[in-house]
Amino acid sequence: MVRFQFELVPVDEVEPWGENRNLHWFGLTEGWYCLDVGGVDLLRNSEQTTARRSPTDGRTVPPWAEYYVVRLWEDMLQALPYILEPVPNDLVDFVTAGWSIDFDDIDDAELLDNTQIDAAIDAYSDRSVDTGYLRFGPELQWWRTLEPVDTVNVDWRFTVDPDEDVAFTAPLSGRASVSTDKFVSATTDFDYHLLEAMQVRVDTIAATGVPSEIDLDIPSLIREQTERRTWLSQAMAHQVNTDWDAVRAGASFPTRHSR
Repeated sequence: MVRFQFELVPVDEVEPWGENRNLHWFGLTEGWYCLDVGGVDLLRNSEQTTARRSPTDGRTVPPWAEYYVVRLWEDMLQALPYILEPVPNDLVDFVTAGWSIDFDDIDDAELLDNTQIDAAIDAYSDRSVDTGYLRFGPELQWWRTLEPVDTVNVDWRFTVDPDEDVAFTAPLSGRASVSTDKFVSATTDFDYHLLEAMQVRVDTIAATGVPSEIDLDIPSLIREQTERRTWLSQAMAHQVNTDWDAVRAGASFPTRHSR
């Protein structure tokens, strides 16, 4: 199972940005969200973390990550074409683990291989969704395999808060898998429900306006809502053709040039 869930802050409680009290489409997605993969909720705060939140006038709010919901939506759609491109079996370990090179230890002549190095780095980073904008949120590494069944997989890694103010209920690291069909369905469902919720917001604001002390360009808001409705179809239509031979060469670079 994979599921994206969210809840938006009531529109009259959305906090404008900056001294000019500016609002925009991104800011209007303020809320809470979670990601459940394989029965593990990766963005659920611990009870202690939830208890430290600011009061909400008695209103119960979800114990999920608190940020702008669109950020997870944007990151997933950016990674989606790469997630859906199957990774060859012999490169799964590399794509899931990643690697780093100390360029100070590589001669200039050896940098002739930099195209292959870039291909290897991209094969890893294009499938990574980093929630570093959350305090101590996880890094998510996605990839697809076709054998023995068509599957989308995710590894996650949390950074521990040394002050123990922020913690999540999920294990600090782990792996889960779901069928590719279920992953695509969940992503499509997330897209649909977020854009429907935002359509209600946009229509309401267009009809009623906003307080005079808030700066919001309503025509731009309407245009952005229309444009964002195309993002999923664009991501699904984007065909990725990774040069896996270049990735193999780049992945072996540290070994071939070790001293």
